[in-house]
Amino acid sequence: MVIHDLIAQFEAWANPAWQEKWDNCGWQIEPGILEQAAGVLVCLTPTLAVMEEAIALKSQGQPINLIFAHHPLIFGGLQSVQRGDAIGEMVHLAMAQGIGVYSAHTNFDQVADGTADVLAQLLGLQDCRPVEATQGGLGYGRVGNLSPALGLAQLLAKIQAQLNPPELIYSPVADLGQTIERVAVLGGSGASYLGAVCQTGAQVYLTADCKFHQFQEARDRNLILVDPGHYASERPACARLVERFQAQGIAWARLSQADEDFRWFRARA
Repeated sequence: MVIHDLIAQFEAWANPAWQEKWDNCGWQIEPGILEQAAGVLVCLTPTLAVMEEAIALKSQGQPINLIFAHHPLIFGGLQSVQRGDAIGEMVHLAMAQGIGVYSAHTNFDQVADGTADVLAQLLGLQDCRPVEATQGGLGYGRVGNLSPALGLAQLLAKIQAQLNPPELIYSPVADLGQTIERVAVLGGSGASYLGAVCQTGAQVYLTADCKFHQFQEARDRNLILVDPGHYASERPACARLVERFQAQGIAWARLSQADEDFRWFRARA
């Protein structure tokens, strides 16, 4: 399958027109590769580390010509592209090496098997629906039921096992044995959806990048907030994208091993 067809199929599923106004989905760098057979390296964030990984793979004879990222490389406000800065170097290397960069962000968040849907599946949530609907049964976040219900300590252990974050941060609670039946999830920075989550009847909300006062607000609204980190909450959906591309007949599709978490904790004594 050539890259043009791969992108057309993806956009028929996760339309870039669904992106938020502040977002920048779609081509970030397209160095004239649309008619080439697709060789795809999937990542969460298109950094220089991922580009260097792609170049190294290409030098080893791997047919890579596309970095497919969740996060955009370029947001609004970019006024120049210069050698020596991160975006400038990405553009230079992409053009020189013939490796494109494409991003699917808030459009990918909304769809079946997108960032929230994959989290819900990993936790085994049943009867899921969006936390905030957008169009056609799609939307941001998912809320569903655990069957069977779990104690909070069991649920936290399951999240740790499935997402493997450096450390889970969660609301202080009196009873880790309390029974949890209804859970909401939203990959990435989802604390702004606290109000919508509280309307769903969820007892636990799994999301990332939560601040002090958001933990306080969640406690005051009888909601247990669980934060595994941005990377851990969205990396599983990137892995699922690799599976999707392989099922579509892409001969070479791989998950990046150079994707950077940016969230590490010193080991406790």
